[in-house]
Amino acid sequence: MPVWIEVAVSLFLLFGSLFALVGAIGLFRLPDFFTRLHGPTKATTLGVGAIVLGSMIFFSSRGDGLSLHELLIMVFLFITAPVSAHMLAKAAMQQRLPRVDRTRGEPWE
Repeated sequence: MPVWIEVAVSLFLLFGSLFALVGAIGLFRLPDFFTRLHGPTKATTLGVGAIVLGSMIFFSSRGDGLSLHELLIMVFLFITAPVSAHMLAKAAMQQRLPRVDRTRGEPWE
């Protein structure tokens, strides 16, 4: 395997794990539901996408052909994450969940 492929896979894995870590920290540290929703839907989705892309490059470079399983996982992830976040936010707005004063906007008024 060429060195540049190993470097590319390593960079995607590091980039993805860094974004997944930032998303997990955001989920833990942010004060209310509406701000916590950004952690797993934005950063973690990008992190898992980068990890899966690194996996796709690695297994495709081994001579087995293009690995389409990872591509299907990424498509499914990028389609379902925004939809589920939207549904969670709408449910939280209907329940009128409490929010911190720093969270801007009154979505239910």
